[in-house]
Amino acid sequence: MNLVVGNRDRGAVAVEMALLLPVLVLLLLGIMEFGRAYNAQVTLTNAARDGARAMAITNDPVKARAAATAAASTLKPELTLTNFSPAPTACPASTTGTTTTNTTFVISYQLPSLTGIAGPFTMTGKGTMRCGG
Repeated sequence: MNLVVGNRDRGAVAVEMALLLPVLVLLLLGIMEFGRAYNAQVTLTNAARDGARAMAITNDPVKARAAATAAASTLKPELTLTNFSPAPTACPASTTGTTTTNTTFVISYQLPSLTGIAGPFTMTGKGTMRCGG
């Protein structure tokens, strides 16, 4: 039995690498894009929850937007006042001292693509809290 590799097998590894490397790179880039998009979605949801909490306690849309912007400080480009649409719903004035209504805070964000393979991704974060804290 001859175990010596002949000349006709030269370059087989290079051909196999040329066939598999694009698939592996595409898989790696897809994992990176998905992880980044998931991180941005979690950040948006937390920011919307902070905005809803500030709106439920203070009933001030400016303070609620500031709280949401501070909570989403890791997103680039940063959130601007135009990303909050519609405006946070205000809590109604209570005549009995108890409120049972909710305030809702919605943030939309355009996540740019990291690799250019997919995207940009339009994401939405939504937070709801009971009025009065």
